[in-house]
Amino acid sequence: MMDVAKLARRIHEQVIHWRRALHEIPEFIFDLHKTSQFARGRLAEMGIESKVIAKTGIVAVIEGVEQGRTIALRADMDAIALREETGLPYTSTHDGYMHACGHDAHTAMVLGAAKILSENRSHFKGNVKLLLQPAEEHQGGARQMIEEGCMENPKVDVILGLHVGPLFEQVGTGVIGIHHGTIMASIDTFFVKVLGRGGHSAMPHQSVDPITTASAMIGGLQTIVSRELNPSHPAVVTIGSIKGGTSPHIIPEVVKFGGTVRTVHKNDRTYIEKRIKEVCKSIAGANRAEVEIDYRNYYPTTVNNREFTRFFLKSVEKVVGKENIVELDEPHMGGDDVAYFLERVPGNYFVLGSNNPNKGIIYPNHHPKFNIDEDVLWIGPAVFAQAAFDFLNSGFERLA
Repeated sequence: MMDVAKLARRIHEQVIHWRRALHEIPEFIFDLHKTSQFARGRLAEMGIESKVIAKTGIVAVIEGVEQGRTIALRADMDAIALREETGLPYTSTHDGYMHACGHDAHTAMVLGAAKILSENRSHFKGNVKLLLQPAEEHQGGARQMIEEGCMENPKVDVILGLHVGPLFEQVGTGVIGIHHGTIMASIDTFFVKVLGRGGHSAMPHQSVDPITTASAMIGGLQTIVSRELNPSHPAVVTIGSIKGGTSPHIIPEVVKFGGTVRTVHKNDRTYIEKRIKEVCKSIAGANRAEVEIDYRNYYPTTVNNREFTRFFLKSVEKVVGKENIVELDEPHMGGDDVAYFLERVPGNYFVLGSNNPNKGIIYPNHHPKFNIDEDVLWIGPAVFAQAAFDFLNSGFERLA
């Protein structure tokens, strides 16, 4: 029997090298030209042909010894707009952008899995499809890749993806976190513009104050979750920005604020959108103001197929052992556009713990000092490759 973990450890230093090279060239949304070129170059060195879709996304197929099913391995490649403060020798060379969410590691680990699988094509039947996507952090690159046919020719049967970082406290360094069901929330964003009538702050009766109106709206929105939803349903309404006014002595004409909504249950998502609009409109009317609401539905919930997850769990055990697996009970209220892939086919999105307090690697994703313990980078390629071998060569057929 092939020792996939041993194969992954052999290429560990190479995966670290790839991750560091990618870390130096963070790029934003769909403008991943250097990143895409780097990844395609490494695939070419492995003898794997690739093509570009969704502007800078990559699709590649590793064919096995005979025809069969297809498993997809997905990695997101984009960075975020943040100035890096890690002081690493391979720090970002693109000022104002940083791989602060670990997508450099995701890409490097899928490349590592590709190397293992491409060198062992004779040990599996069917296909491994590599999906390296742009724009996870903004605009939903996964959806555009799907629209451009990444799930076809050959048709994908199941999909795997992973995320590094301290997303779940109980998932320690080098530990795999797996959830049976919804692992991440849906994401919506809303923008509210309150239109009043400006004037002198000493004569408020001659004005319509958009600041007090906006304040009442913000307070009202906070009670939707606390007083209108089932307390056992995870949900978040957070106001993240508010802008208005130029002087303590002037009542402004306009106040703007924006927020995010995170839900796990589909009915809650619909209900909160409806209530945000109703609350803001009612409070505006009560305060003689007008309001404009721009509500945007972004990513759906990330839902792991339960039956496939039970199958996948056995592959993970072969790599890290039962003692290094945590089965998660609750979802993370963050979101990920891998959800679009998982709406199309069964699969699993799992977590690899990469913080290490003993090394001072303690910062959360999206922090300017975020980093990962590179000692865990062999685990992702090993899990991906082991699951691919097991799925393509097994008799596992039924996916609920």
